[in-house]
Amino acid sequence: MDTKTALFFVFSAILLFASFRVITARNPVHAALFLVLAFFNAACVWMLLEAEFLAIALVLVYVGAVMVLFLFVLMMLDINVDALRQGFWKHFPVAGFVGVVIAIEMAWVLMRGFNLPEPKGLSPELAKMGNTKLLGIEVYTQYLYPLQIAAVILLVAIIAAIALTLRRRKDSRYIDPAQQVKVKKSDRLRVLNMKPEVAPPPAAPEANNAGGQA
Repeated sequence: MDTKTALFFVFSAILLFASFRVITARNPVHAALFLVLAFFNAACVWMLLEAEFLAIALVLVYVGAVMVLFLFVLMMLDINVDALRQGFWKHFPVAGFVGVVIAIEMAWVLMRGFNLPEPKGLSPELAKMGNTKLLGIEVYTQYLYPLQIAAVILLVAIIAAIALTLRRRKDSRYIDPAQQVKVKKSDRLRVLNMKPEVAPPPAAPEANNAGGQA
């Protein structure tokens, strides 16, 4: 066994252990930290497969951004873990059945993937390119339509998440852009014809006091 194979088994074992602890940890913060460990080991496996771009993207995007956001939300929210774990064993048979079906499907796909024919050698021009450029060419040429479909699905998911979490506050004042567009000139300014009212001049003070008589 060479060093590369030994490292693969070590990273894979840690990845499986961390993935198992993600779903079995009682503390949500501990589960998120184990997920970070799983991401790091998956990145190491990709490094062994000479997919440096995917490994760095996994570390920067998921570990550096997504998981930090998860940890921030979990630590800021007051989550009642005991209330979340109520009824766990009641739903365990259905969850176990679904998990077994998913594992069988993934094993079937992986076994068929390992039996693929040997790929032909790359041309000298492609061999000089890095795997990042080759990945971009493959994604934006052969898999362009699946990429666009995935982007639309993610956009719909973002809009749905915003719509589900939107709450209108009664104590806040906001302007509806749709109502602003519908406003006409006559609605903004109204000219009224009013008769002028002129107040009479003030009366002169009477000088009939005793001091003013001659």
